[in-house]
Amino acid sequence: MAYKVINPYSGKLVKEYELMSDDEIAEKLDQAEQFYKAQKKVPVSQRAKKLLNFAEVLEQNQDKLAKEAAINMGKRVAEGRGEVLLCVNLVRYYANKGPSLLEPKPYKYADGKKALLEHHSIGIVASIEPWNFPYSQVIRVLAPNYLLGNPVVLKHAGIVAGCAKLLEDLAIEADLGDGAFANLFVSHKQIAEIIADERVQGVALTGSEDAGRIIAGQAGKSLIKSTMELGGSDVFVILDDADLELAVNDAIGARLRNAGQVCTSAKRYVVEERVAEKFISGIKQKFTDIKLGDPLIENTELAPLSSKEAVEGLQKQVEEAIANGADVLVQGGPVEGDGYFFKPVVLTNIKPENPAYYQEFFGPVAQIHVVPDDEAVIELANDSFFGLAGAVYSQNVERAHAVASEIETGQVFINRPSGAHPELPFGGVKHSGYGREMSDLGLYEFANEKIIVFN
Repeated sequence: MAYKVINPYSGKLVKEYELMSDDEIAEKLDQAEQFYKAQKKVPVSQRAKKLLNFAEVLEQNQDKLAKEAAINMGKRVAEGRGEVLLCVNLVRYYANKGPSLLEPKPYKYADGKKALLEHHSIGIVASIEPWNFPYSQVIRVLAPNYLLGNPVVLKHAGIVAGCAKLLEDLAIEADLGDGAFANLFVSHKQIAEIIADERVQGVALTGSEDAGRIIAGQAGKSLIKSTMELGGSDVFVILDDADLELAVNDAIGARLRNAGQVCTSAKRYVVEERVAEKFISGIKQKFTDIKLGDPLIENTELAPLSSKEAVEGLQKQVEEAIANGADVLVQGGPVEGDGYFFKPVVLTNIKPENPAYYQEFFGPVAQIHVVPDDEAVIELANDSFFGLAGAVYSQNVERAHAVASEIETGQVFINRPSGAHPELPFGGVKHSGYGREMSDLGLYEFANEKIIVFN
């Protein structure tokens, strides 16, 4: 079945992309393998220079990339430009910092004898990526692996096929090299066959929990390394000494960014009861009055969801939550018309027996949980299948740090919402996956960390 790009604002078909044939896939894998072998003789510094050129190309095409994302999956153009800027910074981070991070690291053993840890490429890495961040999720895998000398083959989400093709075109324009990066329009069956290919030595997935189970199983069967960045139901904690104006403003943006379609969105507001009334009052009006509109128009505050299926699935979750006892603080839901709009919803009084308590809501739906103290904050935060990111707000940084340290998650931000930064490792625990992207840790995920031991 062809990949279909449907504009979420109009609901109309933009373009179809046919699946590749098995022969076309074989040719792409052959080129990737040739790149892998050839790069063993090429110094890291040369690939670093090419990455810098790639960053320039991305930066020059910032508006074009942002527009394509708006048309493919509904991202506001301002957010799209921000995503491209993150890509530029990621590529430059690995170009500038990566070579030193790959220098041999000395070890000692047996009373002073020497050894060196070297970092080498391992082969083709299959990157399976989602629609919500159609560029940065790809670059998180491509930039560090390119620096290592690992070619990357991409299986992107079908609804952002235009973004995938554009990114490949820009990689070609930047002269990364034949076989360095290939976008593959393939089926689920074909990607399973690609993972099983002996030349593929790693697979990186960002996606749903269900997809993670499937792809991790396929990687395990082939005995290859995998990283999984899956769902999240992140807490946004407001302690009773928080700067409420800051917390309210950040809470709104942290939930409604990208129309709420972010794994690290502030999906669960956990607020201590002494300040709960003021916090709730602060967010209700903005959630109610936010302006919905065309993602290509600059002053649009909330764009449509990515697809009709996304709207239907989210509304079904909301209805089920209410049927099981949740109260509605802000009434919203699907908006009639051609686009896939969903007005924000705020729910409260969600008990553990309510299915919503443990679910991820991928869209502009927030939960509010009121708790008595810090201990209750930690208990509720950790009563989750997920552990991706989170935030804690308090004017006492030591107190916030103490709470943050007890939350079972991959990242916690203090007095600021979660975000992506090239210098910081990103990834989760529990059903949110395993492995890390970005930073030095992301560079080493698909490296052969080889120890050379001297007598």
